[in-house]
Amino acid sequence: MREPIVKLCGNRSLSDLAKTTSSDASHLGFIFVGRTKRYVRPEHVGRWVKKVRPRQKLVGVFIEPTIEELEEVLHFVPLDVIQLHGNETVSQLLGIKEAFGLPVWKVIHHQTDGLQQMEIFSGVADGYIVDSKVDGVSGGTGISFDWEAVPLYRDKAYEQGVPCLIAGGIKPDNLEALLAYQPEGIDLSSGIEVSEEKDISKIQAIMKGVERNVASIS
Repeated sequence: MREPIVKLCGNRSLSDLAKTTSSDASHLGFIFVGRTKRYVRPEHVGRWVKKVRPRQKLVGVFIEPTIEELEEVLHFVPLDVIQLHGNETVSQLLGIKEAFGLPVWKVIHHQTDGLQQMEIFSGVADGYIVDSKVDGVSGGTGISFDWEAVPLYRDKAYEQGVPCLIAGGIKPDNLEALLAYQPEGIDLSSGIEVSEEKDISKIQAIMKGVERNVASIS
């Protein structure tokens, strides 16, 4: 297995970004989906990134974006990965990859046809985020799914040669239970927050837990 991926998502202020940048996470995420509580304006993110200069890869989260919407964000923010959280099609993924030449990660909601969804995007998606299925909500619920299914998703992605991150309700006090299923990556937002701001102690607890797990299986 590859080195574990840790994505700290939902950065919504310069303070948030300073805290997550100080960690050993591999990826930092920003939500560019309007009318969501973690939405950030691309011009603001651009200024924050110039100030703190993260060494991590930057991930932009979108729901069924137009090419124009992506162009606007990329004008301000040097994204490394585009993450799609909606009902995008294979042809839409291909169009985005052709337009920007960036890796595209696809969110799969845990449900009975989750693995079939991964089959549909085989050879097109450059990675997956598996999140909880909550009616009427695209993500960011802080609700976990049955992690016994994690190895199935992990192995399906591994067959395709791409990473698979687990999202939804991950926090310091349940991290060990999730890592027992050996996911390739984890994606956190609310689990590293206090009063809707990133919390350095929670971030450090997550990173220490990941480090201990890597040491135990290496």
